[in-house]
Amino acid sequence: MPGDWAWIDEGVAADIAFADAPDAARAALGDLVSTDVVVQPNVGRRKKLLIADMDSTMITVECIDELADYAGIKDQVSAVTEAAMRGELDFEGALDARVALLAGLSEDVIEQCLAERVTIMPGAKALVRTMRAQGATAILVSGGFTRFAEPVAREIGFDRAVANRLLIDNGLLTGKVARPIVGADAKLANLNAAIDALGIESFATLAVGDGANDLKMIEAAGLGVAYHAKPIVAAAAGARIDHGDLTTLLYAQGYCRAAWAL
Repeated sequence: MPGDWAWIDEGVAADIAFADAPDAARAALGDLVSTDVVVQPNVGRRKKLLIADMDSTMITVECIDELADYAGIKDQVSAVTEAAMRGELDFEGALDARVALLAGLSEDVIEQCLAERVTIMPGAKALVRTMRAQGATAILVSGGFTRFAEPVAREIGFDRAVANRLLIDNGLLTGKVARPIVGADAKLANLNAAIDALGIESFATLAVGDGANDLKMIEAAGLGVAYHAKPIVAAAAGARIDHGDLTTLLYAQGYCRAAWAL
């Protein structure tokens, strides 16, 4: 049963104390409200490390689908992207197959796509900048491409970005990706490496993503979050955000709006 409660921001977000086990608390709240619910211990809720996916998490689009649109094959590529993010296809094989279809595309299209199509997800800047202002480290780890991830990371305020590198020859995409590919294992490895480098416990970490290649890092993090995610991810994550934007993850850590770094 719920106990004491208090507003974080009145009318927007609240903390509710539960003495029950987490699953019982989730079930009780799920019956009472139609909003995002994060059940977690109160101790250690403010995280020291953020590991985040990029496409459809920190930005509103899938970059490879948008590149494919410039080549006139968006429908063909986006169908594979959707299947891969649902966990129906091997990520590495699906990435190779989609990038192969882009062979011969001018690299100038990358900058055009970045300028015309890539939009930062609502709440992304507040989330990253607030956590960093409070001493946390933020790493963007993407199954997408460095040519998008690096400028996106700079704009939002991440410490650094890790992503795949498109191979280019004489100004044209070759249709290949440099090895090793950044997939589920690499995302988990970056989480674990950052934990070791920072000397923190796993409970002090937050991982957020939407696709099947995010599952391993989401399951390993202290707070693993499925953000407007595919069903396989939403079912496995410790927390899910289906309604709000990324500032919901600031409320989950107990930060009221007045404490946000904007």
